[in-house]
Amino acid sequence: MKNVRVTILASAVLGILSSPAAQANQRTVDAISQFHLNYAITDNHAAQNGVDCAKLGADWASCNKAVVTLTNNGDAVTDKDWTIYFHSIRQILNVANDQFKVTHIMGDLHKLEPTDKFTGFPAKQSVEIPIINEYWQLFMTDVIPRWYVASDGATAKVIANTDTEALSQFVSPLGEQWKRTADDKNVLMTAEARFEKNSDVKTLNLQTLRGQIVPTPRAVKIHGQDVDLSSGVKLDLSALSRDAQDAVKTRFALLGVKAGSYPVRSVIASRDFSGDEAVSGAYTLHIGAKEAVVTGYDQAGVFYGLQSLLSLIPTTGAMKIAALDAKDAPRFDYRAIQLDVGRNFHSKDAVLRLLDQMAAYKLNKFHFHLSDDEGWRIEIPGLPELTDIGSKRCHDLSEKTCLLPQLGSGPDSNNNGSGFFTRADYIDILKYAKARQIEVIPEIDMPAHARAAVISMEARYDRLMKEGKAQDAAQFRLLDPTDTSNTTGVQFYNRTGYLNPCLDSSRNFVDKVIGEIQQMHKEAGLPLQTWHFGGDEAKNIYLGVGYTDQKNPEAGKGIIDKSKQDKPWAKSQACQAIIKEGKVTDVEHLSSYFGIEVSKQVKARGITTMQAWQDGLKDAKDASVFATDHVNVNFWDTLYWGGFDSVNDWANKGFRVIVSNPDYVYLDFPYEVNPQESGYYWGTRFSDERKIFSFAPDNMPQNAETSVDRDGNPFTAKSDKTWPGAYGLSAQLWSEVVRTDNQMEYMIYPRLVAVAERAWHRAAWEQDYKAGREYKGGETHLVDVRALDKDWTRFANVLGSRELAKLDKAGIHYRLPVPGARVVGGVLEANTSFPGMVVEYSTDGGKHWQRYDDSARPKVSGEVQVRTASPDGKRISRVDSVKA
Repeated sequence: MKNVRVTILASAVLGILSSPAAQANQRTVDAISQFHLNYAITDNHAAQNGVDCAKLGADWASCNKAVVTLTNNGDAVTDKDWTIYFHSIRQILNVANDQFKVTHIMGDLHKLEPTDKFTGFPAKQSVEIPIINEYWQLFMTDVIPRWYVASDGATAKVIANTDTEALSQFVSPLGEQWKRTADDKNVLMTAEARFEKNSDVKTLNLQTLRGQIVPTPRAVKIHGQDVDLSSGVKLDLSALSRDAQDAVKTRFALLGVKAGSYPVRSVIASRDFSGDEAVSGAYTLHIGAKEAVVTGYDQAGVFYGLQSLLSLIPTTGAMKIAALDAKDAPRFDYRAIQLDVGRNFHSKDAVLRLLDQMAAYKLNKFHFHLSDDEGWRIEIPGLPELTDIGSKRCHDLSEKTCLLPQLGSGPDSNNNGSGFFTRADYIDILKYAKARQIEVIPEIDMPAHARAAVISMEARYDRLMKEGKAQDAAQFRLLDPTDTSNTTGVQFYNRTGYLNPCLDSSRNFVDKVIGEIQQMHKEAGLPLQTWHFGGDEAKNIYLGVGYTDQKNPEAGKGIIDKSKQDKPWAKSQACQAIIKEGKVTDVEHLSSYFGIEVSKQVKARGITTMQAWQDGLKDAKDASVFATDHVNVNFWDTLYWGGFDSVNDWANKGFRVIVSNPDYVYLDFPYEVNPQESGYYWGTRFSDERKIFSFAPDNMPQNAETSVDRDGNPFTAKSDKTWPGAYGLSAQLWSEVVRTDNQMEYMIYPRLVAVAERAWHRAAWEQDYKAGREYKGGETHLVDVRALDKDWTRFANVLGSRELAKLDKAGIHYRLPVPGARVVGGVLEANTSFPGMVVEYSTDGGKHWQRYDDSARPKVSGEVQVRTASPDGKRISRVDSVKA
């Protein structure tokens, strides 16, 4: 009987698809998918140029103008039964062509449709659709690919020239539209500006770099002789576990060190360490003529000592390293990278490569962001909908088979918008991390950023209700059906983006997920020690301070009807009940209340630490109200908006503060101020390796002397509060516009190395925190910037002459720095941020490239293109040009 039903259904579907109307619609879709689409940003200061952004409801009355141009190179299309779906991280506020309308669907998904006034797309002509967006668009990655066409009964198709990661194929150059405001003080990174910026970083000779270890040890004594490893090494790794031994051997082999005769011994001798060096990860390293000996405080110390020896291995020339003695211990207990695989999925292989590099640079915490609104990325036995539906995105507007398309995934599930780690995958990742002394901290974000889970559990609910299993259906449901709150999250999801914190079924879900993930950790032999609750951004953006109510509008803010806006869960009967019972003061406190409740579940499972983004716990009195032994907070206030002071509040409330500031260590932000770079930039316009290297994470006010705010202006920083000190440092890679593994690695590396330097080593130019000490950018001169610049020159030279080549060997698709260049008196001068890198130039438009030699600068004329090449010669940087 079942087969008969399937046959009947299939016949019905085929009938629909073969109907004349469906065939006509498919022809329309096929035709529009071959249009050439162009997106041009025309005015980022629309409010200053006659547009009433406030009246349009723009946050802080800020909006920009753009033009979408559709060019039809084929026959005329007059049919109105079509829709173009597209992804935009900016809300579209107005369409200035009455033949078209734009509707926001959910998240970043919008649709463009014809109105009754639509007259068609004429043959061999272009149609312009001017639009107004909220905020500004300053980098090309603000425009998201894979616009697609759909129609009833037809297969949706991507507009061909938008089906690319090469955004220049459909996005016009920004030109002068790179400034956020008219008086933006940032410096556009042209070839000339970059040359000036790099000019104080001199090339050091290899003898000067001899014996340099990355990250920098506490104390090193470099001896006069070298040790030749060309005959190979004889490794005694008995102090390490078998899997750690294999990891070390793999690294030796990767760097070209063969098995041989030079002894490398390792021992654990905790009693040899005292004071602040008697900590996990501490080691001593002796490299002598006859042998090398690593003595570790513990197994981690042995592992790190061996990584220091490996750090010295040259990538070219003779296999010689300096004889030396080093004594070392980590600066912070917590040294982390956070990877978001929720917004866009990243492969298991990319994760394993990341763990390899974390180990090489002594980072020990992998913060794994496994869920978000746009995707659920880990298999949970017993809850198949989480991956069957929550891990996939496709063109199913009912969301019965997948989530809505988001963030450039288009209508299909064949890209990194979809994907998940099987239970076996996750266990493999855990084992790999364990071998490299890395703790894996899973994050399941809640109560906000939970839409993938919510929609998946609604599908489960519907399935079981149809089976007549009402009790089972309700067991893990995450929505309160009575909740009609009109609320919009930071990334434009409605109430389905919030798990309801007042339901027993939500707690059931949390306990189920924690338990299943904990079991995976147990099977991998890497116990689950820290549970990351998430907790961030549980709010309605339209109740933020950048909007004003239409009844009594304030100047400079977006005018909306605030009476129609609700706080999250405001109309949930379940939440109203617990407020009435006195369990929580009001709906604003629900996120922190839920964090406390989850901490009890975490504690009950024997997990000692809970972690969260700071804002998720902001309404809790202090760390003592949570059930776990420790509560870590990822602190993510930007410094120039007061983070230099508010960070103290968290530490003084007993939370262990993990410095995670967006303006320094968000790796999804651009490397430099240039529209061709990629990333978000709400916290800063750029974070390059030098800026991260200059970060003083344990004395936040100091950074006012060495950096600027988002608009390139100096700022002042001071705090009168006590500062107990940071527990750790973490860099974050959010993946909204990081769609592929190559893009992931471009954004992470080589910035990861600078993060590791600051997490492991406190530099001499970093000052102790002192309450009441004021730092004024451009005015006070408390920081020894000469020492800082000298330290950076050393570090940059090591990167350029050695570390990038090691990333090549590991198959890492890191960002190659774009060269600086200028022409003086007809002579080309070029440099890079990492001395020692190969620079190439072309005088014929890129047809032929020559290697630049700074000792024999060439004479040039006209336009000259420049680029850097990777040490292995397999990749090149973005090309820039300079005119003679």
